[in-house]
Amino acid sequence: MPYLFTSESVSEGHPDKVADQISDALLDEFLKQDPQSKVACETLVTTGLVVLSGEVKSESYVDVQKVTREVIKRIGYTKSEYKFDAEACGIISAIHEQSSDINQGVERKNPEEQGAGDQGMMFGYATNETDNYMPLALSISHLLLQELATIRKEGQEMTYLRPDAKSQVTIRYSDTHVPEKVETIVISTQHDEFVLPETDSPEARQQAEDKMVKQITDDITNVLIPRVLSKLPERTRRLFSNDIIYHINPTGKFVIGGPHGDTGLTGRKIIIDTYGGKGAHGGGAFSGKDSSKVDRSAAYAARHIAKNMVAAGVADQVLVQVAYAIGVAEPVGMYVTTYGSTKVKDASGNIMSDGEIAEKVHQLFDMRPYAIVKRFGLQNPIFSETAAYGHMGRTPGVKQVEIVRNGQKELKEFETFTWEKLDHVDKIKEVFGL
Repeated sequence: MPYLFTSESVSEGHPDKVADQISDALLDEFLKQDPQSKVACETLVTTGLVVLSGEVKSESYVDVQKVTREVIKRIGYTKSEYKFDAEACGIISAIHEQSSDINQGVERKNPEEQGAGDQGMMFGYATNETDNYMPLALSISHLLLQELATIRKEGQEMTYLRPDAKSQVTIRYSDTHVPEKVETIVISTQHDEFVLPETDSPEARQQAEDKMVKQITDDITNVLIPRVLSKLPERTRRLFSNDIIYHINPTGKFVIGGPHGDTGLTGRKIIIDTYGGKGAHGGGAFSGKDSSKVDRSAAYAARHIAKNMVAAGVADQVLVQVAYAIGVAEPVGMYVTTYGSTKVKDASGNIMSDGEIAEKVHQLFDMRPYAIVKRFGLQNPIFSETAAYGHMGRTPGVKQVEIVRNGQKELKEFETFTWEKLDHVDKIKEVFGL
């Protein structure tokens, strides 16, 4: 019987994402000067205030106030009427040095023996229902808000938009797990109060609110959706029909938003950061953490494995779990499930079990923290880009960064989203006889 599955996303102006972006911007600044920096930075944002906290071990000096204000400005909180703006908000820093007890379990004389920064389990997931091997509902949810932010920053259409927004997409699947239709789209976007009531009566206020919501609804369906559709492949576009249920700003006007409307904290959007509820999540957040924290680095590595396995044709969908003990280099366990979608056979011609697949994966991929960091260049300042619209499913690219080493400034290029590369497909095909 067909079923529905839903995922959501939030914009770069959502208070939790503001916090994530500040934390990752600070991480990048430390890494620009000292690639060995150990960082666990947490951010809180609320009305007119940013609080920075966490633990750092680094040879870097970072002007945390300057970095924080630059992030807030880039997001778009630049007006005093937002009750949170880049120039006027207060910034309190309570960042201190990392515990030596933790550090001694991570750093070793032989770098290859680097231990995991914490215990825990991390998951990576991939599915062939989209071109980027991500769950469809989440992929569309992200794209809706990315395009909405582009429209806002272009300033040509929907000029009333403010930075805070949320989206949600429900997909109808067949009983064989194939996407059949986009069922429902929910979008709530912060906006200026661009229609004022003629009087102060409740009726006049409601009329003004209704006019704003109608204008926003018309613009979402006539401006945003066509732009999103133009960026989707044909197999996804055909899932959009004329009878999609839209809920646009369903509570009415949305003028008060951002950190003034809700307090934001680093690490509160971990499902949006990963797979939108598909697969699984180990519980650890990413932003503000350097790569010695396997919450982040091993989750990236697990995604890389899952994506390359699906791309190689091992299965239609793959979930990979890896687990660590603090201070220990080798994982304590690795688990793989293909949800019964396995396509590979063993030497006897029988469908290979998930356990057999996991054993081959364990032999193929070095999952020690040191190896993961080297494989993906995770001591480079490449994390600011990950802090909004998902850490997974993004397109690998190159960014230019001015780094400072031994007091000298140098412009260097670094690869981004390296864990999204399909660079192990041929090796996987060879190992599994595909």
